[in-house]
Amino acid sequence: MLRLYDTATREVRELALRDPGVVSIYLCGPTVYGPPHLGHGRATLVYDVLRRYLEWTGLQVRLVSNITDIDDKIIERAQRESRPWQEITTKCERVWFDSMEALNVARPTDVPHATEYVEQMVAMIGELIAADKAYVTDDGVYLDVRSVPDYGLLPHQSIDDMLSGGGEREVYGAEHKRHPADFALWKLSKPGEPSWPAPWGDGRPGWHSECVVMSLDILGEGFDLHCGGMDLKFPHHENERAQAVALGKRFANHWMHHGFVVDAEGEKMSKSLGNVNNVPDLLERYDPRAYRMLLLQAHYRSPVSVGQDSLDAAVKALAGLDSFAAR
Repeated sequence: MLRLYDTATREVRELALRDPGVVSIYLCGPTVYGPPHLGHGRATLVYDVLRRYLEWTGLQVRLVSNITDIDDKIIERAQRESRPWQEITTKCERVWFDSMEALNVARPTDVPHATEYVEQMVAMIGELIAADKAYVTDDGVYLDVRSVPDYGLLPHQSIDDMLSGGGEREVYGAEHKRHPADFALWKLSKPGEPSWPAPWGDGRPGWHSECVVMSLDILGEGFDLHCGGMDLKFPHHENERAQAVALGKRFANHWMHHGFVVDAEGEKMSKSLGNVNNVPDLLERYDPRAYRMLLLQAHYRSPVSVGQDSLDAAVKALAGLDSFAAR
């Protein structure tokens, strides 16, 4: 039994662990098509703090955090720059781990790559088709969300509400769906795009199919905790969960979602909005500990504004702690 104090509700929550003394955690990792921004930095630091705390209490932690190394955004950049997509993912993954090391983030226990699990993803999608939970169209394979009785359980919203606020990624293949909320499990490849063989046509897995396969393969059914940003609750996490439920599998027992890093106007930092500050740029100007200090001063679910004033204040607080430790 794990006892955690929730500073927001001022309540102590008791979480039953699947395996006594061991905490199994899955954290959605980066899509490696560019340098990590400050939101990515917050994601890793929040759960690095959690992991260190759990280990300090004497628990063993197995933290799995994936690398999404095949994705539409990767393909788009490769085509735009006329470069091999593998060259982009390799370089961006190296920048990612260099940045995380500079932030003193402990490396995950397991770092699976999506491209290593395509065969298992094809097998899972085949099971969903055989069970009449998914269907093949002219552009890929989709999950029939109406075949999942509790679809929408995680975000506690109606399907219409979820569709109107479903994150940054565009709705793929809308014209081929039976229902607007159905989502792609497999995308048939276009000429010149990377592809893998499948019975319904060569292509690549959908984003939501990657994490459910990797988490269940490495951690097994009913793992303890699934983590990520608030924006991943829907569609990504709910769609992961839906696939597991459709297959009759027990997915994550608990969920944890952290708040956004925002700009001076309170807007979430994201590449689509163009208000991104990269971690490598921050590390060139500030003590890496300053970002950790800044994030520790806020509740993990609260938005955090990162700017020169807040970072300078964190540097000043660090100087005080360093002086105290020296004395």
